[in-house]
Amino acid sequence: MEDETARSGDSSARGPLRGLLVADFSRILAGPYATMLLADMGAEVIKVESPGGDDTRTWLPPVRDEVSTYYLAVNRNKRSLALDLKDGNDAALARELAARADVVIENFKPGGLARFGLDYDAVRDLNPGVVYASISGFGSRADTALPGYDLMVQAISGLMSLTGDPDGPPYRAGISVFDVMTGMHATIGILAALHHRDLTGTGQRLEVNLLSSALSGLVNHSSAYVAGGDVPRRMGNAHPSLFPYEPLPVADGELIVIAGNDGQFARLCEVLGLPDLPGDPRFARNQDRTAHREQLRPLLVERLAERTKKDLFHELLAAGVPCAPINTIDEGVAFAEEVGLDPVVVVGEGDAAVPTVRHPISFSATPPRYRLPPPGLDEHGAELRAWLTAPRG
Repeated sequence: MEDETARSGDSSARGPLRGLLVADFSRILAGPYATMLLADMGAEVIKVESPGGDDTRTWLPPVRDEVSTYYLAVNRNKRSLALDLKDGNDAALARELAARADVVIENFKPGGLARFGLDYDAVRDLNPGVVYASISGFGSRADTALPGYDLMVQAISGLMSLTGDPDGPPYRAGISVFDVMTGMHATIGILAALHHRDLTGTGQRLEVNLLSSALSGLVNHSSAYVAGGDVPRRMGNAHPSLFPYEPLPVADGELIVIAGNDGQFARLCEVLGLPDLPGDPRFARNQDRTAHREQLRPLLVERLAERTKKDLFHELLAAGVPCAPINTIDEGVAFAEEVGLDPVVVVGEGDAAVPTVRHPISFSATPPRYRLPPPGLDEHGAELRAWLTAPRG
């Protein structure tokens, strides 16, 4: 199932995961994000879908050429095979795919694949070296009635209790942050398990879940409770341990201003013409500034309000003070282009070409590749069925 470039033998064009076959039984976001990252790095990913397709195919608007942009975001470089696992012949094809795969990844409800002979124990019997990754909302020991939606985990984990104004309602994050994080954890786990297999010849099962990823990803906030017994609360855009570290008003809007250490604070004060503040015992150290933020904020805002975002952005950065405008998505993409990140890559050719966001990792020898646009439902079905029914070579 390799393309022409892979068969050419040019390893630099094939990616660091060339030769790996991934059977992707996942859908929606966490699993498909993980398998797209693997596919970008050269793995051959076969996306197994129900006859109705991945749920995100119907999550619209927005759309591009009548296709959900949500689906397009996480499904490039894959081949689509539609199988009805309740059909005996299709289930047999799915088991054959799992038997040939280096990696199987799934996000069914815990235990949900056992009736099709696609659970870990059954697949391991067919394929002892398989790396089998299971993604769930709350782990395999949880009540299976708990569906694994990111918004549920944002609520249950405590993230929403931290998001929003102190006196206002809780808010969800603007993206499905724990789905994405869990997808990255799945990718890390798969790569670690493959390395273990290279050393020992032994496959294994790994499990990741949204709630564990959430609690790990809450970092300083979960640590505040676990290690310090402190329950963090909503602080709007403020940081519990740093000040300034938030948007502050300027003449034409707001600017993120950060003083992560005493030197940055001193340089901020120099730019604003406030040379005496760093020597004030209320503001001399970070913990002092944090404790006296309500006294310090108006002193900074008074001077910031005299200047525009553009002028302050350039002058503060030149002085070594971190700061940033609050951009819209289009402005964020434009800024990435401005700093040379080339954030947009086009996958496919002609009418099938789709602009997508570049893989986030660069490699000096084996760069990510953008071979296939996100597939139509069962687009590669005939080819894959023929391959799966042919004798293994």
